[in-house]
Amino acid sequence: MYHFYVEQEQIDSGAAAVVIVGPDVNHIRNVLRMKPGEEILVGNGADKDYLCRIEQIAPTQVTARILSRAENTELPAKIYLFQGLPKSDKMELIIQKAVELGVYQVIPVNTSRTVVKLDAKKEEARVRRWNAIAESAAKQSGRVLVPEVTPVMNFDKALAYAADLAVKMIPYENARGMEAAAQAVGLVRPGTSVGVLIGPEGGFEKAEVDEACSVGFTPVSLGRRILRTETAGLAVLSILMYHLETGSVPDAAGCATPGLEKA
Repeated sequence: MYHFYVEQEQIDSGAAAVVIVGPDVNHIRNVLRMKPGEEILVGNGADKDYLCRIEQIAPTQVTARILSRAENTELPAKIYLFQGLPKSDKMELIIQKAVELGVYQVIPVNTSRTVVKLDAKKEEARVRRWNAIAESAAKQSGRVLVPEVTPVMNFDKALAYAADLAVKMIPYENARGMEAAAQAVGLVRPGTSVGVLIGPEGGFEKAEVDEACSVGFTPVSLGRRILRTETAGLAVLSILMYHLETGSVPDAAGCATPGLEKA
């Protein structure tokens, strides 16, 4: 089913009606060639999603009738992905897949080994594109929430931004054993805020890891193999998604053990 996002003021709950304007009108009329009577999902991109039936398709707007509140597809915990800026278009892939896996927010981070350098104009354009990718991925995956991609932060600002998060982990190639990873994942419960800090190509400087640890990040291993920057964050998100939606967490031996009740 096709999914569209509108501003909250375009949703009239009292009248059980939704008005869609902007580029989505052309997409509905001329690309999808939808007709009155067809059903769509419409959300405010934050916390509400509705099953709707199209009533009228005009040149500048589409009007739909709200049939019911749609199922909440969000994870019960907020996961913040702090991603060291990678080269080329890897960030676009990371954002797309992170949104599909349930991330709450993506924070691009400049680190000591970051190769990509963006001036203010390029950064503004890049952040707009990243947020458009996040919205597209949210539509495709049936998200109620459209995760935000923030402006790029330097390393110290990113650590300050993560200060109040309840669980913080930093995958690090020099971490040994899976016990710390299992323990960190086991702390994640519904309502928990989680920070995952991923380095760019080349990883983190030792001083950066030490600084992150000093503000509450736990170094964790993701296994015996070294993962690329575009793989590491997605691996953590996959583990957390499984844990939150099934109520189990892999122990240090790799076995799934009961954790919390299914949300």
